[in-house]
This record gives sequence, C-alpha cells and structure tokens, in this order.
Amino acid sequence: MSKSPGEAVAASSKQDTDSGVAVEPPEDFTGIEVGKAKDYAAGVHAVTSSFKHVFGQAGVVRGVEGMLKLNQKNGFDCPSCAWPDPDDHRAPTEFCENGAKALASETSKRKVDSEFFRKHSVVEISKESDYWMEQQGRITDPVVLREGATHYEPITWDDAFDMIAEELKALDDPNEAIFYTSGRTVNECAFLYGVFARMYGTNNLPDCSNMCHESSGAALGASIGVGKGTVTLEDLENADTILVVGQNPGTNHPRMLATLQTAVRKGAEVIAVNPMKEAGLVGFAHPQEVVGMLGASTPLTSHFHRVKPNGDMALFAGWCKVIFDLDAAAEEGAIIDREFIAEHSVGFDAFEEKTKATSWEEIETRSGLSESEIRETAAIIASREKKVITCWAMGLTQQVNAVDTIREVVNLHLMLGAVGRPGAGLCPVRGHSNVQGDRTMGIFEKMPAAYHDAIDRVFEFTSPREVGYDVVNSILAMHEERASVFFAMGGNFLQATPDTQFTAEALQNCSLTVQVSTKLNRSHVVTGKQALILPCFGRSEEALNEAGKPQIPTVENSMGIVHQSRGTLKPISDHLLSETQIIGRLAHAVLGEQKAINYRSVSEDLDEVRKLIEQTLDGFDDFNERVVKPGGFYLPNAAKERDFHTASGKAEFSAVPISSAEFAGDDFVLMTVRSHDQFNTTVYGLHDRYRGISNERRLVFMNPDDMKEAGIKPMALVDLTNETDGRRRHVSKFLAVPYEIPSRCVAGYYPELNPLVPISLTAIQSNTPVSKAIPVKIQLSE
Repeated sequence: MSKSPGEAVAASSKQDTDSGVAVEPPEDFTGIEVGKAKDYAAGVHAVTSSFKHVFGQAGVVRGVEGMLKLNQKNGFDCPSCAWPDPDDHRAPTEFCENGAKALASETSKRKVDSEFFRKHSVVEISKESDYWMEQQGRITDPVVLREGATHYEPITWDDAFDMIAEELKALDDPNEAIFYTSGRTVNECAFLYGVFARMYGTNNLPDCSNMCHESSGAALGASIGVGKGTVTLEDLENADTILVVGQNPGTNHPRMLATLQTAVRKGAEVIAVNPMKEAGLVGFAHPQEVVGMLGASTPLTSHFHRVKPNGDMALFAGWCKVIFDLDAAAEEGAIIDREFIAEHSVGFDAFEEKTKATSWEEIETRSGLSESEIRETAAIIASREKKVITCWAMGLTQQVNAVDTIREVVNLHLMLGAVGRPGAGLCPVRGHSNVQGDRTMGIFEKMPAAYHDAIDRVFEFTSPREVGYDVVNSILAMHEERASVFFAMGGNFLQATPDTQFTAEALQNCSLTVQVSTKLNRSHVVTGKQALILPCFGRSEEALNEAGKPQIPTVENSMGIVHQSRGTLKPISDHLLSETQIIGRLAHAVLGEQKAINYRSVSEDLDEVRKLIEQTLDGFDDFNERVVKPGGFYLPNAAKERDFHTASGKAEFSAVPISSAEFAGDDFVLMTVRSHDQFNTTVYGLHDRYRGISNERRLVFMNPDDMKEAGIKPMALVDLTNETDGRRRHVSKFLAVPYEIPSRCVAGYYPELNPLVPISLTAIQSNTPVSKAIPVKIQLSE
C-alpha cells in the first residue's frame, strides 16, 4: 500500500462567498491508501460493508427490521437506484451493498435537530466535508435561515408554508419561481406537485432526469415513440447478447449483476464498453451464494472494449457497418431483419448509405478501437437469434452528441429487428429510485399537449403551455435574476448540478430557497437571502396522516412497474410530514381551496390522489385496486408491442454522421464518476474499494504514461482548469493516481470536480450537462 505525501496537507476552501460560506468541500486530505483494483464485484466484502453501515447508523434491531423489509412486496422500495425487483420470488435480503448504505443513511439514529443548528452556524457547517454533513444524521424539525442571520432557527410548519406563499404571491410573474424535483419523490407527491405548479402558473419543473437520462428520453422518443426502455428482467435473463455501455453497475446498480450472472449462466455473452475497466464489468461473486462468499466469481464479460471517452457512436456505427457486410455474405435476410424494417420502420435507406460511406479510419480514430476488434464483437451480436439488449447509463447520456449516439444504438437494434420481441430491446438504466415515475406523473418542463388537456379537464383550469426551465435554464434564470424563488423537492441541487461556483451565485441571487430533505447537505448552506429546510419521512418510515392512518405511496422502477412502497419503521421525529403532505399544504397556502381540488385534504389520503391520477393519466385504470397486488403492475409500453408513436407512426432510423469529442492537443478529457461509497451526491464513506482506493476522495485517475510525459509523479498534487466559453474554472490540490485508463483521459469524483463542468457545455437537444468529456488542463500544484 502506498501513502500520499499530501495526506497532511489541509487548506481552507478558496471558493468562499462574501458571507464566508464555503461553496466547495475543503481542500483537506484524509490519508489515502492505494491498493490493487479488484477484478470482481460483491462477495463477502459487500456483506460485511452492508452490516457495518446499517448497524453503525441504525443499530442492530432497527437495522435488521429495515433490511428484511427492503425491496420486499410487503415492504418499502430502496431509496437508492431504480433497478427492478423480481416479479416472482424474492430473496429475504433483496438488496445490494449500496442499497444497504442508503438504508443505513435513512434509518440513522443520529439527529440534526434544533439544538444542532443552535450550536453550528451556517458558515461553520459549510467548512465541513460532504461526508461530515451526511454523518450528522436525520433532520427532525423545520428550520428557517432569516435574512442576515448566521444560524438556522426553528419554525412551525404553518409559518413555513405562509412564508413560502407570501414570497410566491409577491412575484410579478409565476415564471420567477422554480420547482425542482429529485428522483426519490413518490408518485402521488410528484403528481400533485406538477398540477400545483401549473395551477400557480408555470411549467418551471426541472428535475434530476435533466442531468442524467434526458438524452435517452429525447433519442428514444424520436426513434421509437417512447422515452423509456422496452425490456423486462425476464428479457435480460433470456438474451443472447447483452451490451453494457457507459455504465458501472458494480457501484451504481449492483443488483443488475445478479441478472447478468443469470443470463451468462444461461449462455448469454456480455460485451462491456467503457473507458475504465470496472470490477462489476468483469466478474460477480454473488453474496447470497456460498461460493460467492468464498470469493469465487462468475466471469461476466466475454469481451471488453476500452473505448475512448465519447467514442461510443463510432463503435455502434462500426458494428452496423460489419453487420451490413455479414448480411451481404449470408443468405438474404439471414441477419438484417428486412421484414421488420419494411413493416415497422422508415429511414433505412439513408441510414444504410451513411453507414457504408463511413470509413474505417474515422471509426477507429473516434472509437479508439481497431477494425478487427469491432468485427469480432459484431459477429457475436449478429449471431444466433439476434436476441440483443443494450444497457446504458451516463457514459452515453452526458455527452454533447448523446442523443445522436443513443439513436445509433437504436439503429443497431432496428436493423436486427431487436425491439419488441422476447430477449431483445433497449434498456436505459435509471440511476435514482422513481426518477422515471416522476416523469410519468408530469414532472417535466415540456409535457405533451395531451397531459395539459387532461389536467385542464380534471382540475377545471387552463394550464400554461409555455415551455418551462430545465435544470440548466433554471440556473441561468436565477443567475440572471429572472427567477428568485427556488423550491427543491429533495436532492442536493448545488452539488448535483454543473459549474458549482456559477450555480452557487445563481442560488444566492434568490430571495428564498426551500429544501425538502431528510439529511444535511451543502445546498442547505449555499442559499438565497432566506432559506427553509423542511424535513420529510424517509421511504423506510411509517407515514401517518393527521387521522393516524398509514399512507402507502407508490413508485415506478426502471422497467415501468408501478408498485407500493410500505414504510414500517418508527419515524425519527414526530415533527415530520410526508412529501405529499408538504405539497398539499403548500398548495393550499398559495392557492387556497380550488373548485376541483382541496389540496390539503387530498394530500392526507393517497387513495384520493391515486383516483385523480387515474382520471388524468393513461395506463392507471383501477389504480388503487391494481397497485395493492403484490409486486404491482406494468404500465403499457407501446414500443414493446411494436407500436411506435413517432411522427411517422413507425420506428425511425437516424442517418446522422458519426461524431466524437475533439479537444486541443494539450487538453485532457475529464470524466466525473462516483466512488463505491457514494450514491449520487450522497457520500456514505471515503473508500472506493473496487478501484483500490481507501480513505480519500480528493484525487484524479491518470494514465501512467501521460503522468510520466507531464512530469507528474504518483500521488503528486495537481490543479485542474477549464476555460470553456471564456470563464475560468479551477480546482486545486488533487492527488494524481496512476490508473488503467485511455491516454489523455482522466477521471475523478463528483461533486468535488463539478466546478469544472461548464454550464454552457450541454448535450444537443437534451441540454444535459456534459460531465463525461470535459476539456481540462492539468499542472502541478504550487
């Protein structure tokens, strides 16, 4: 193990605001140890890590009770990722290591109460790390930071809602308010939230999907008519070939590994595509199998393509090019599904012409792979019954050409007819529990006309049709003082978004910022002139309404299954409200009793909310009756039935020329990634076990040859700078760690490196911030 010479270095953040509040985490080192990267995920270490986190935060009794209910049909949905649960049998421990960490965080016995805020000023809290904030415990009471104050202080719920209502009513234009949603928000809350915002007068409903799978929705909507995936767990388990692209399931979706293991054992081949060779893409030691606990792993990938960052579009174009060659050498129609193409698609001829005209030189240069490598795996994709599934995540979606790249993924499937049949299809892997459900419920700045017509009919008003602000445009609006009230239903907006200093300036321009939260985070200290923190129940807790009746909300997973999430644990505080109650009372304070809805009374009974959803949204017939069935129900998915709701009424090929990120010769390409001890912006610990990192987050992974060429020794301190659009973005004192990564490519953790992600660098069409191909310059720290 090697120790860092910089571990004793500590300096206060240079990124403080005029008030002394630190916008970014401190430049402190915590004692890095670097070991060998792992060649498989899970195993006994995942089990011991799970117990350590859960028992350390919740205690044995509360922890065991929570684990036995996590992802069970009579329990609650994991607040972590959106990977689906099995339709049939579920193990008694139907969760992964990072699900256990999420449970530990939510069920913590530690409390951030009024006494905590009396002791700690906002400036003092801001000087601490994100990990420290997470470790303080659950927020127990609503608190307010008044203009000019140094500390949060208690406030009653009624006074808090009156304060928000006063600010909202004072605005000259409803579009000066922004209503943000995090993916953990349950369906019933999201539905009322969307209706309330539009009844107030705005479509400013940005959400976390704007920063992750917005590109997937745009690409899939244009090509197959639905912005969701088209497969089930059963499809994955029975596929012939599974392409796992731009994704690290071992850390971000660990339960996916069990599904891949089942598929491999049935004979499937898994082809992984990623710049970094992650442990979960190599092997899996199932922690519920004796051999897995003993360290015996199932090899998952038959082939691993270490593609250049943003070289994926070129790779898929190469695969398509090879398939044309293989089809020409085979019997007519043996590989390309021309019957499907003729009956169900448009645009094939232009796609074929573009693909055949694309040179191998360009494909190799942009992808970083050789023609022979691409031909080898293309032959696997085209073989057997063409039961092909492509799974992808942020490595594809957070690129400038993300939408075109994903449409090239769809091209491959369409030419094989690998959509809308068993064992084949498209699988964008959502990263946050219920982010897909929130969009279904209407959390989107540009919902289709049919949604607006429906809420107008059910709630007897005329909803605004002007497109609202997404995340990036919300930040710009606040920065330019075109918006002044920011309400966040969950999440950690400051740390999740790009260009941290710019976003901080935007939030600080607001007259009021409101955060609905369970745990402390940096968005609570970088605020508007006034700020509120409103604490809500966690998924694991039994939420009672005013009458003492349990309220059981619903969620939707990555594969379109809507099901109940039944919290069972005693709440951490008697002063919490559910997310839905918060929105109901807020709407009542702002709008009063409306002709077609009494928000406050409806929010006390989720059955009543579901009746309104049933009247408004397609696919929710008999909602209350169906959702109580164990496991819930699947929403309709037209594309899965080969019914394509596109402009043409058919699946649409794309014929866009291939592209990839191009940078100046002395630039490095930065990708931001998660460590194994975090979920989104929540930092559970300081380790990144699979990459061999212990006890540190302030680091950047670099190619050893690049380090040697630049005169950077292992564990040296480096600074990183981005100057996109003329604005200088800079972070200091990161440890340079040698790692197996493509030349001129570097990687490091977010949110620490988010200050380098330019607000102006976004995906074409989706406007998603580009966090996987950021041009940076690197030099030794002074």
